[in-house]
Amino acid sequence: GRHITDSLYRAALYAGIEISGTNGEVMPGQQEYQVGPCIGIDAGDQLMMSRYILQRICEDFQVYCTLHPKPIVDGDWNGAGMHTNFSTKSMREEGGLEIIKKAIYKLGAKHQEHIAVYGTGNELRLTGKHETADMNTFCYGVANRGASIRIGRDTEAEGCGYFEDRRPSSNADPYVVTGKIMATVMEDVDVPEIAPMNKEEA
Repeated sequence: GRHITDSLYRAALYAGIEISGTNGEVMPGQQEYQVGPCIGIDAGDQLMMSRYILQRICEDFQVYCTLHPKPIVDGDWNGAGMHTNFSTKSMREEGGLEIIKKAIYKLGAKHQEHIAVYGTGNELRLTGKHETADMNTFCYGVANRGASIRIGRDTEAEGCGYFEDRRPSSNADPYVVTGKIMATVMEDVDVPEIAPMNKEEA
C-alpha cells in the first residue's frame, strides 16, 4: 500500500493538487490520503482529479482500488469515509466556536437529508461501531471519533477553527457533499440546540 500512496503523493503534487498527507488505516489494505485545505468548488475538483490519478497509479501496480465504504463486511473491521473538514471565515476568527456550534445544530436538523446524499452503501458503515455514529442518530462531540460531527481539540482550545463531518462515505460525490454542507449552514433559520456527546459515551 505504501508504494501506491507514495506514488499518489508525488503525482498529485506534480499535478498541482493540494494533497496534505497519507496514512495507513485499520482495514486490511486500507490507505488514506487527505486533500486540502481548498476553497469552495475547488475541493471537489481536486478530490475528483486525485481519484483519477489514484486509479491510474493502481493500474501501474496491477492493483484494484475500491472506494466502497465497507468492502469487508465479515469480521471486526472499520469502513472507509470521506471525512470532510469545513469552515467559513467567521468560524476561523475570534468567537468562531459559537458559529461552529450553530452550524452543527443546523446540520443536525437536516441529518437525514445529508445522509441521503452522502454516498452509497453508507448503511453498512454508519452502524455506531468502528469509530462511527449510527446513521439514524445525529450527534457531535469534541475529539470524538464516534460522533457524526467532530470538533477538534485544538478548535475547542482556541475558540475557533473548523469542524469535521464524519458521515460522508468514501465513494461520496465531493461536489454534492460540500454543496449540501454549505447550503445547510448558511441558512438563516432557528433550530434547537444539541447537547454534545462525550467521548466516553461513544
